[in-house]
Amino acid sequence: MRPSRHVSQTPATQWLRAQGIDFTEHVYDYVDHGGAAWGAQALGLPLHAVIKTLILQDEAARPLVMLMHGDCEVSTKQLARDIGARHVAPCKPEVAQRHSGYLVGGTSPFGLRKVMPLYVERSVLTLDRLYINGGRRGYLLGLSPQVLTSALQAQPVHCALAPKSDATDTPGNFSCAPREETQGRPKFP
Repeated sequence: MRPSRHVSQTPATQWLRAQGIDFTEHVYDYVDHGGAAWGAQALGLPLHAVIKTLILQDEAARPLVMLMHGDCEVSTKQLARDIGARHVAPCKPEVAQRHSGYLVGGTSPFGLRKVMPLYVERSVLTLDRLYINGGRRGYLLGLSPQVLTSALQAQPVHCALAPKSDATDTPGNFSCAPREETQGRPKFP
């Protein structure tokens, strides 16, 4: 992992410091559309430990935040079932920015502009350490996964899918369910 460079404060780091939460800073050169995979590669981190912050909305256009492993995708159907919504879909980038206060590619769950329900893939909480956006493109924060539930009150859900390019479980992808398994899940796990 490359040595960290200091970045000026963001709403996310201000919020974490105000809460007394310890974190490490990890800076890398941002690449458009590189996503979590580029951040993990640039910093030498496991992609499974790099967490994406996604701004979604339900059928009534109410925003919500989903935190997912970098190597997994969100089953929006299963997420909708888990949270009692009829439908969940990604927000358009300009809508996500308006709700979160962050540019897409730099969205952090900390220091959000609006109070929104937060959900986290249950298996994220089993990581020793996670790396999540710090409120600026090319800037990840390393911290304990327990911060997500203790400080943010994120609700655990299970809606992870293996990426489209790898629809079967592999040893490095152990907590992303194959796409076929999500079809017949009961409404209430």
